[in-house]
Amino acid sequence: MVIKMETYPENVLLIRGTEINYLFICPTKLWYFSKGITMEQESEYVDLGKFLHERSYFGEEKEVQIGSIKIDFIKRGNTIEVHEVKKGKSMEKAHEMQALYYLYYLKVLGIRAKAILNYPKLRETKEIILDGHEEEVEEAINEAERIKSLSAPPSPVKSRKCKKCAYYDLCWV
Repeated sequence: MVIKMETYPENVLLIRGTEINYLFICPTKLWYFSKGITMEQESEYVDLGKFLHERSYFGEEKEVQIGSIKIDFIKRGNTIEVHEVKKGKSMEKAHEMQALYYLYYLKVLGIRAKAILNYPKLRETKEIILDGHEEEVEEAINEAERIKSLSAPPSPVKSRKCKKCAYYDLCWV
């Protein structure tokens, strides 16, 4: 499902959920991604995540595009549930902030929802609600926009995450 941009209010946010996610994983990765430098097509870890996403949650409408955000799937009932499928919890803060950003984005559009992080390999879920996190999301948006506006990438900071990152060679070789 794709909702046309013409139906959005003028103050719609243009940042992508992936950018908020990358902000909390690595600001250098965010900068490269925001400049159109995408290395994920080469990554076996990204392929594994895509495979897991495609093979999980049959019967759900997947890849729901709303403006600049793409939600893994949505369940409609008494409450709208925004679902994100993740392969593991090692980047849990990034996952939570991405989900909070989606909820914030939807709130700007007048849609109240909750988010569910789905970890199918772990057979776990985690519910996320926006209440009380708006300021944290706004700070993340501002920081992501600041990083994206830089003329050069921020210096990478080596961590355990780097070994599995699709951008490893760009930063460290």
